[in-house]
Amino acid sequence: MVVKQKTLKNSFKIEGKGLHTGVNVTMNFLPAPENHGFKFKRVDLEHQPIIEADVNLVIDTSRGTLLEKDGARIGTIEHALAALVGMDLDNVLIEVNNEEAPIIDGSSKYFVEAIEKAGVVEQEADRDYFEISEKIEMFDEKSGAHIIALPDNDYSLNVMISFPSAVLNNQYATLESIKDFKTEIAGCRTFVFLREIEFLLSHNLIKGGDLNNAIVIIDKEVSQDELDRLADLTNHPRVEVKPQGILNNLDLHFDNECARHKLLDVVGDLALLGKRIKGRIIASKPGHGPNTMFAATLKKQLKKEADAAPKCNPNDEPLMDVNRIRELLPHRYPFLLVDKVVCIHEDEIIGIKNVTVNEPFFQGHFPDEPVMPGVLLVEAMAQCGGLLVLSKQEGQFSTYFIRIDNVKFRKKVVPGDTLIFKLKLTSPIRRGIANMKGTTYVGDKIVAEGEFMAQIVKKTDN
Repeated sequence: MVVKQKTLKNSFKIEGKGLHTGVNVTMNFLPAPENHGFKFKRVDLEHQPIIEADVNLVIDTSRGTLLEKDGARIGTIEHALAALVGMDLDNVLIEVNNEEAPIIDGSSKYFVEAIEKAGVVEQEADRDYFEISEKIEMFDEKSGAHIIALPDNDYSLNVMISFPSAVLNNQYATLESIKDFKTEIAGCRTFVFLREIEFLLSHNLIKGGDLNNAIVIIDKEVSQDELDRLADLTNHPRVEVKPQGILNNLDLHFDNECARHKLLDVVGDLALLGKRIKGRIIASKPGHGPNTMFAATLKKQLKKEADAAPKCNPNDEPLMDVNRIRELLPHRYPFLLVDKVVCIHEDEIIGIKNVTVNEPFFQGHFPDEPVMPGVLLVEAMAQCGGLLVLSKQEGQFSTYFIRIDNVKFRKKVVPGDTLIFKLKLTSPIRRGIANMKGTTYVGDKIVAEGEFMAQIVKKTDN
């Protein structure tokens, strides 16, 4: 089923204090165009730099996820990003006037409620998923975190947490579908051990911390005098310990709220992949460091798959057979070099050519050791790219290639090879000009590649 990209119907604003910096922050969430993704715009800085929600920009994960680009930073972004993913959005511009997102109550609840109120609209472009096709695994020896991605037809998560604590030892949380994020996960708040608070304060952190934006867990006997001292140190009203080992200023939403919040963090941090995930994530002892490491692992796999040869099933009916190709292209024997088209997306096409010893060019091109001429590989890629462009036009058009760059031949093509052409638009078609990257494979090996620029010209009646 084809799913369309989505953005906000209306903009909305979130205000509050940053957890660690204590700064007052205003975030404006704005609709964004197709294929924009999630981006932060530091409107308080000169030139208002843009920071993409990209795992390659992560510089610190010690107490939240911090991004930096060209000196501009934005931190504690995971709760906002989790809400955007959980509410099924793809493209949002977030204007922010300081270096840290507001913590509010330590969950995604207020972001989710604001998105609901603003509304969500479909866009024209198809959503491009990263579909987990095989097991992807990461183990972080430093933290003991173990994260696995497995194939699934939805985005689902299983999270297990474990701490050396009698109050919070082992907890488990499951989200069978990202569609249930709002009701099952969004309201689950961050948590901190009481023993960490003084350490964090001494390291100039949690300046914006409040007993209302975190679950404070006490797992060792603490005197009321010590609690009073810490309350005074943080300028908060004095509190007591509940029987289950948390401070008495709040009630838990779920018995496993801490594990559910860790699941929320996983969703937010994996949003830095930059593509919606279709698969099941199983995370044991996750944290911002391991989460972003796994996002980087997924991004490497994504690039590897993007560069890999397309998977073609010879039993599938072609989307274009040679007769349809002849209707779109003016080429004829012996210069029609695409036998069929097996896949067309909005910006990509996959074509096939079977190379036989009866090709006429083998009569003169090394007849005793037949090798397909490289110039014909370039021509075949150009023809396949022309089919991509022409399939989008209404009326009679021709394509004329006006520039070819960075052509490389990596392996010779011989009789018996099946060529797989992958042509992908590198930018939207504008003013009748199409730019494409072309790659030719035999099996899973690249044999030729290049960059193409074509002009689209309307045919005139003679």
